[in-house]
Formats: sequence, structure tokens, C-alpha cells
Amino acid sequence: MRNRVKTVITYGTFDLFHVGHLRLLKRAKELGDKLIVGVSTDEFNAIKGKKSIIPFEQRAEIVSSVKYVDMVIPETCWEQKIEDIKKYNVDILVMGDDWKGKFDHLREYCEVVYLPRTEGISSTEIRSTLRFLLSAKSELLKVFDILNQLRNSENTNENEKKMLEEAFLVLEQILRILE
Repeated sequence: MRNRVKTVITYGTFDLFHVGHLRLLKRAKELGDKLIVGVSTDEFNAIKGKKSIIPFEQRAEIVSSVKYVDMVIPETCWEQKIEDIKKYNVDILVMGDDWKGKFDHLREYCEVVYLPRTEGISSTEIRSTLRFLLSAKSELLKVFDILNQLRNSENTNENEKKMLEEAFLVLEQILRILE
């Protein structure tokens, strides 16, 4: 009979929390009894050349509310992993396979497992889509103004006005989403 709790630790930024994050945490928890998650601080992300949309305190709160997570700690530097592994008596370090090989040096302290990423979703993809939508917003506003002018023009017949009204309503909904 095993007396000791099997402890798993993982680290990440967890910005724009999505199903890929959730599945990683679930799979990590399945490897042990206790899951500790190191959430990268805004300052550490700056060192890594990353800028989070959601501030550290909120990201930590989101991650701590996930039922698979037993403890959240701040990740402040690369070097803390060895200290955390020793401090929390960690058995397994779990990272996404996009980090494959980068933490193999920690195998002298614990088992290192790289889990596959969830296909089709990433914070980088979400951020890229948001940037595109924001850049498209100014162009959509121009189209909105043109449609509005045409809709209110005396030279537009009733059939055209009806079509313009439908397009205007759709564009209005899109712009509302982008606000």
C-alpha cells in the first residue's frame, strides 16, 4: 500500500484560458494525487519576451478554480523549478510537448513528462485572431459609414434599401461584438 501522496507540478502562463489548458491540467492530475501549478508572473513573462492580456492575479485565480488543481504558486524565474521540486517533494514535472527536451536536466530530481498539446487551440492563435479583428474594425467602420450613406440616399431604390438594411444590421452586430 502506498503511503505517500504522488505530487505533480506543471508551469505555464495560462493567458486567455482555453480548453487546451484545461485538458493539460486534467491529464497532469491523472498522473498523481496532488497537482501544483506554477503560473508565470507578469514580470517573468516580460523576461521571457511575453506580454499577457490577463494580469497574473486573475490568471492565478482562474487556474486555482479548476477542479484538478490543488495549489497555485507564482512562477517568477526559470531557476525556481529545482527549488519547487525539492520544496513540494514533487514526483513528476509535466510540461506541454512544445517544451520537449527543455527540462530533461530535471530528471535527476523527478520524472519529467511532456504531454501533447490540444490540436487546433492555443493562446497564440486566439491572440492573433483578436489582433486581426481589431485591425479589421477600422475597415468595418468605413463600410458601416458607406452603407449608412447609401441606405439614406435618395438615389437608392426600395429593393436596394432593403438589401442595404440587412447588410447594415449584420455589420452593426459584428461591430457590437468588436466593441
